[in-house]
Amino acid sequence: MNRRLPRIIAGAAVLAILLTLGILLIPPYAANWRLESYVNDLADDPAVAKLPPDVVQARVLNQAAGLGLPVHSDDVHVAIHQGGVRIDVLYIVHVNLAGYAIDLHFRPTAGG
Repeated sequence: MNRRLPRIIAGAAVLAILLTLGILLIPPYAANWRLESYVNDLADDPAVAKLPPDVVQARVLNQAAGLGLPVHSDDVHVAIHQGGVRIDVLYIVHVNLAGYAIDLHFRPTAGG
């Protein structure tokens, strides 16, 4: 039984680390998924192609702010052409782990 105890402790430590990483990393990915879904819906809406680009940009910024994402006006690019809309968003989420920082780069894009 004593020979198994170090393996059990090591296994529990690995599971704790993975759980902690999941708790820290899943929320930014989930929020990005919601933003990407919103951007796709905007690009698919024919009425959006009739709006000025700055209005579409403001909608994306408001949605990102509501999701708690660090998206700024310089991060959102809107192009309206031939009755269609192309929306490109590029932003970075900083995640601090114990003594280590990770930058997650996200690029939701929609339209053609």
